[in-house]
Amino acid sequence: MLGVILAILIVPLAVAVVSFFVPARVAAGITIASGVASFGLVLALVPAAVRGAPTYWSYLRADAVSVVFLLATGFLYAAVAVYAAGYLKGRSDRYARRFYLGFNVFAWAMLAAPLMSSLALLWIAIEITTVVSALLVAIEDTDGAAEASWKYVLIASAGLGLALLATIFAYYAGAQVLGEHSNLAIAPLIAVGPRLPKTPVELAFLLAVLGFGTKVGLVPVHTWLPDAHSEAPTPVSALLSGALLATSFYAILRFYQVAAAALGSGFPRGTLLVFGIASLLLASLYLFGQRDIKRMLAYSSVEHMGILAIGVSFGAPIALAGVLLHVLAHAAAKGNAFMGAGVFTVKYRTKQMSAMRDGLRLLPWSGPLFLLAVFALSALPPSGLFRSEFEIVAGGLDSRSYAAAAILVILVTVAFFGLATSVTRVLLAPGPDGQAPVEKAPVELAAVGADTAGGAHGTASADGTGAHADGAAAAARTRGRAGGAVTPGEPSAWMVVPVLAGLAILALLGIHPPGELTSLISQAAAQLRGAGR
Repeated sequence: MLGVILAILIVPLAVAVVSFFVPARVAAGITIASGVASFGLVLALVPAAVRGAPTYWSYLRADAVSVVFLLATGFLYAAVAVYAAGYLKGRSDRYARRFYLGFNVFAWAMLAAPLMSSLALLWIAIEITTVVSALLVAIEDTDGAAEASWKYVLIASAGLGLALLATIFAYYAGAQVLGEHSNLAIAPLIAVGPRLPKTPVELAFLLAVLGFGTKVGLVPVHTWLPDAHSEAPTPVSALLSGALLATSFYAILRFYQVAAAALGSGFPRGTLLVFGIASLLLASLYLFGQRDIKRMLAYSSVEHMGILAIGVSFGAPIALAGVLLHVLAHAAAKGNAFMGAGVFTVKYRTKQMSAMRDGLRLLPWSGPLFLLAVFALSALPPSGLFRSEFEIVAGGLDSRSYAAAAILVILVTVAFFGLATSVTRVLLAPGPDGQAPVEKAPVELAAVGADTAGGAHGTASADGTGAHADGAAAAARTRGRAGGAVTPGEPSAWMVVPVLAGLAILALLGIHPPGELTSLISQAAAQLRGAGR
């Protein structure tokens, strides 16, 4: 298994370097190959993780909890790599090379984080994700993207400063028992948990929830998330929402294991319940009245991170299993939703939902697929999110957290109505005279050239094109349209295929998860549960 782990750590990084020096088409191809290979390598780790937790060189570890999160990132890396090949069509080679360099490094950092056996190395890996993803958010070189990127850097850096302080407190607590040369390895800290001093562990956990919670998007430290998800290129938004938030939540789970072993599960569970309910409440309300399709999906991500926190707070085995299944199902559903939203922004040349109408007719594949993604995010059967949220609620009832379980059900229902209200208008409401209009493209969606007359007013980007990826792709596909009217058809098959794969994964997780996956989730839930005994 060491060879598999090393391959996971080497392949995306090597591809990132190579992609910067080759033509865009080659960079797209090797990135797809890297994504598919990485997902296959993660799948190869599943049997070993079910049997135990292989540790190598005291720095690398792949237990069941790690592999669950690796599966989410690995799948999205592969799916979004395919999607990006269509999304970036028409962009310059220079832009594409910079994009694929950052994209692969970002995926590498998120794959590396769950493999780190030490809290210190875990912090470093997540810090790398911040730097790289901030550059990807700003890659369009528009005012909105720059502002969102700086906001993200400032808030996330402050949060990771708190997370570093949490790591220092964890080291102090561990040094009292394991000695000053302790390397903050997670397994030894859990093993000696009952002997750790209580106050430093309490402080470490609180600071970890606040610090890493900034990257997760937990309220009240979520404010960077809607802007960054909205302004980033859609492939980056999909990775941010489906993989980065989950990877950051993984870090909180590791501190949860240490805190539960040292303090009992009561204190960490209560803390997560407060943050979870606050996040779910705010997100479910903010889903109403959103105008930007990607901001709407960003608040949906805050909602689902709140559900994860509430699920862990219940502590029952079935709730923990539901949380881990939710990580996988949310990655597929939110990846699908953002990839669908990207097709809409390309088709309509805007992110404003007020300018999107008749989506089911104009996008015969992406329209229905986007609707199914929203249904999945709303936990409608037979999606994997229905199964995971059902297990979480069942766990709440099993742990006698009746009030919290009722609040969860109510707020998830409110969120469903918020999503449904906006999406219904986009997909079903007809445009004037049966034809959907297109607004003049905003600055961040402006395209350059005669084909976008009236829409080419964007700021010049670093590669000299002056065009947002959405706008550039739209410009390449709107030739010959009278008066800017939207005609039926898909922008690119590359932007449809990965969504079909995500839909298949969601159905599989909801109807009949594979036996190996069920065993993996059960093993991971037992590890989380065992830490609090």
